[in-house]
Amino acid sequence: MPALFSSRFQSEPVDEQAFADQPEPRPPGPLGVLLINLGTPDAPEASAIRRYLAEFLSDPRVIELPSILWQPILRGVILTSRPRKLVPRYAQIWHERGSPLLVWSVSQGQAVERELRARAVDARVEVGMRYGRPALSDTIERLRSAGCDRILVVPMYPQYAASTTATAVDAVGAYAARLRNQPELRFIKRFHTEPEYIDALAASAERHWAQHGVPQKLLLSFHGLPRAVVEKGDPYRRDCMETAVLLARRLGRGAHFVHVAFQSRFGAQQWLEPYTEPTLRQWARQGVSHVDVMCPGFLADCIETLEEIDIECREAFLAEGGERFSLIPCLNDDEQWGRGFAAIIERHLQGWIPGTGATSQ
Repeated sequence: MPALFSSRFQSEPVDEQAFADQPEPRPPGPLGVLLINLGTPDAPEASAIRRYLAEFLSDPRVIELPSILWQPILRGVILTSRPRKLVPRYAQIWHERGSPLLVWSVSQGQAVERELRARAVDARVEVGMRYGRPALSDTIERLRSAGCDRILVVPMYPQYAASTTATAVDAVGAYAARLRNQPELRFIKRFHTEPEYIDALAASAERHWAQHGVPQKLLLSFHGLPRAVVEKGDPYRRDCMETAVLLARRLGRGAHFVHVAFQSRFGAQQWLEPYTEPTLRQWARQGVSHVDVMCPGFLADCIETLEEIDIECREAFLAEGGERFSLIPCLNDDEQWGRGFAAIIERHLQGWIPGTGATSQ
């Protein structure tokens, strides 16, 4: 240190009184885990569906069009007609405890918290929705009120996409930007190749086959994306294919048995192919009589799995001459997945858990 600065600091007297009233030790508090799923209407009613769609379809990560072009279409066309058409679709899949997406997401959150506590990890787990309720702001505040100054954010999407994972990260960051005393944040980007996830999927399929028989083909139906989005650099399709390869390997099945397709097209542009429903129709016309469908991009059953796949695609396959169609349920309240999800999350908490690295606050 230069002599000028050294002499100056050495000449300053120490104020003992300034250290007389030391602050109380900072309590460590529990770790926070925020699970985020896409969202759902509050009820199978037109007004609730309209509120949900207005928020969901106004996200520029979801609809990559200039707002000045898209909003008149959304407000003047889609929101005036589509909510009423969706009422019967939501009504026929609605769970007795509410939206199936929310019911199963909360169930997974509870399972993760129980398992973390069984592993001696002091953590609080909250489930929030990117669109609709429970709102992310409310869930973050519940974690902060519980004393969580460190929060792991876990979008419930095994495969990464900007329109799902990234927008969840954006929303958490936007809320944190308004806080004076921000929590420390970590994010899980993807877990599509984690052994616990692949094992849980495989075990679910094997249990289903033990009860219902092995089909001629297994179709892994992932949610679709516009092809242009992937061409711009979104890694989603690669993530899906990596999951499919690992799951087929874990099941001991080859490409003749495990196939990949993409569902839930929206709008006139070209989406990722092959498309799910046309694939099933073609198989039936070719003489395939027994198929099973899994949706590995969804951790919880929802309208895309229960209505689009298990009702619409089932009807399409049978109408073309198919005989047996089964939807293998999402992981929902699967006990093996509860343990596996907790194990994945625990690995991402390393360094925050006492004894696993630096934990100072």
